[in-house]
Amino acid sequence: RPGCVPSPSGLMPCVAGLGSGSEIYCTGEILKQVQMAKLYDDDKYFVDMKLRDAPVTLEFVMHTFTILFLRDYGHSTVEWLRLAVFRWQWKIYSSSSVLKRSECIRAGVKEHPELYSLISTPHPVVVPGGRFRELYYWDSYWVINGLLLSDMQNTTRGMIENFLYLVDRYGFVPNGGRVYYERRSQPPFLTLMVESYYQATKDRSFLRYGLGYEYKFWMENRSVVVAVGGNQYLLNRYAVQVAQPRPESYSDDVELAEGLTEEAQQQLYMEMNSGAESGWDFSSRWFLDGQGQNSLKDTRTSHILPVDLNALLCRNEGLLASFHRLVGETTSAEHYEKARGERLKAIEALLWDPERNSWFDYSLVTNTSRTAFHPTNLAPLWAQCYSTPSMGEQALQYLEDSGALKYQNGVPSSMTASGQQWDFPNAWPPLQHMLIEGLSNLNTTKAKEVAFDLAQRWIRTNWLAYVKYGHMYEKYSVEGDGKPGGGGEYEVQLGFGWTNGVAMQLLDQYGDKLSGCTRLSSSFALGLLCIALLTCL
Repeated sequence: RPGCVPSPSGLMPCVAGLGSGSEIYCTGEILKQVQMAKLYDDDKYFVDMKLRDAPVTLEFVMHTFTILFLRDYGHSTVEWLRLAVFRWQWKIYSSSSVLKRSECIRAGVKEHPELYSLISTPHPVVVPGGRFRELYYWDSYWVINGLLLSDMQNTTRGMIENFLYLVDRYGFVPNGGRVYYERRSQPPFLTLMVESYYQATKDRSFLRYGLGYEYKFWMENRSVVVAVGGNQYLLNRYAVQVAQPRPESYSDDVELAEGLTEEAQQQLYMEMNSGAESGWDFSSRWFLDGQGQNSLKDTRTSHILPVDLNALLCRNEGLLASFHRLVGETTSAEHYEKARGERLKAIEALLWDPERNSWFDYSLVTNTSRTAFHPTNLAPLWAQCYSTPSMGEQALQYLEDSGALKYQNGVPSSMTASGQQWDFPNAWPPLQHMLIEGLSNLNTTKAKEVAFDLAQRWIRTNWLAYVKYGHMYEKYSVEGDGKPGGGGEYEVQLGFGWTNGVAMQLLDQYGDKLSGCTRLSSSFALGLLCIALLTCL
C-alpha cells in the first residue's frame, strides 16, 4: 500500500492512516464490533470484503463510528452494524464468471490497494479453493508441483516471482495474500519451489535471487538456543509476537480467551497466531501436554521445537548450498553447508530419540521429547537430514509399531481425537506426500513397498470421494472410504490446491502400478488440471 515501509525485520504491518483500511481489516474498534456481533457465520467473510468508499470518505465514516456510536451511545446495535457494513463494503466474490471475476479483482487491487485486504502481486496466482480465495504459502509448493506436471511453467514462474516480490516487500513470505496475514508466515517452502522449477526447466535465474533473505528472517526471528549436555544447539520454532486476535478468526480467539487475565489473553493470542503460522491450525500437537488431555486454550506453539520445521530448514540449507555452488558462489555455499552440519547435530541431540527409534518435537518447557505420534516425526526422512542409514530403518519400524498404518484411507495427523482439524481422524495431503516421499528415499525394499502401499491407499481415497461427491477436499477422514475430514474452526473446503497437486505427483510416480487405475491416471489427472484452472486468481 502507498507509504508502507516495513521494519527491517519485516514483522510490523503498515497500519498508518485510517484511510489505509487496516483499521478495519487488521485491528480497531470496527473490526471488534462487527466480528463480535457475528454478522457472518465465518469471521473471514468480513475481512475479505472490498471497501466501497474512497479513503477520505472511509476516514470520515470511521471517525463517525468512533465518536458518535461508541462515545455517545457506548455500543453499536447489530442492526446499525449491518447497515454500516452494507454502506462500507460489498461482497468481493459476487460475479458468476470465475476468470472474469479474477481479472477484475486483480486489476482493482492493483489500482486501488487501499480498498482491499488482498495484497497485490505482479502475477496471477492459483488459490487453494473454497474460503481460501488468496494465495497461501506452503499450499503453493504442492500446487506448483502440480502445475509443472501440467506443463504450466509460465504460471509456475509467475507464482515464484510473486513470492520473491513478497520477500522483497516484507522480508519474508506472509501466511497468505491478505494484509491481516502480514505479521506471520508459514512453513518456508520457497526454496523448494525454486528447486522444483529448476529441475523442470534448468533455468538458473532464481538460484541466487532473494532466497537467502527469507532464510535470514527465520534465523533472526524464529530461532532459539538450547543448552544440553554442556553444548549449545540452535533450532527453529514458530513464534509470532502479535498479542491480538486473528482478524479472520476474531470472535473465536476472543471467546477462547474469556476468563483469562489480560496478560494471559495476550499470551494466548500470540500462541494462536503462532499455531496459524505452523500451518497446523490447530492440533493437540501444540497443547501444553502434547497428549490431548488439554484443550485449545492450552495451546503453546512457541514453546515447541517442531521436527518438520527443522527438517525443512535443513533441506533449505542443503539446497541453498547447492544453488550457490551452481552459480559459482563458493563462500556462500560453504556458509550454508556449515549451517546444515550444525543443524544435523542439533536435530540428533534434541529431536532424535534412540530408545523410541524416531524423531520427536522438543518441549522448551520440560526440555524433553514430546512423544505423541505425528507423521511429521519422520520428516527428516523426507528432508534427507539424518546421519546414518540405520536411523531410517529404525524410523520405519517406529512407524509400523505406531499403529498409524492400519488405516486404509491414509495416515492420520495424530492418534488423538481432540476435535481439532489437524488431529485424528483427519489425514492431510501434504503430510501423506512428505511421508511417502521420505520412505521412497530409503534404500530398502521394505520402505519402498510401504511408500507404494500408502500412495495407492491415498489415491484410492481421493478417487472414491471424487466419484461420490464430485469434489477434491482439503482433508479426508481415515475412518471412511472417501469421507471428507472435519473439525476445527470451519467446514471442510472444496478445491483443493494441494490435494490436486499431491494426487498428480503420486499418479506421475506410481500411476502405472496402481491396482485398477490404468484409466484413472489420465482421466483423474485431467480433472485435477481443470479444477486447478478454475481456482486461478
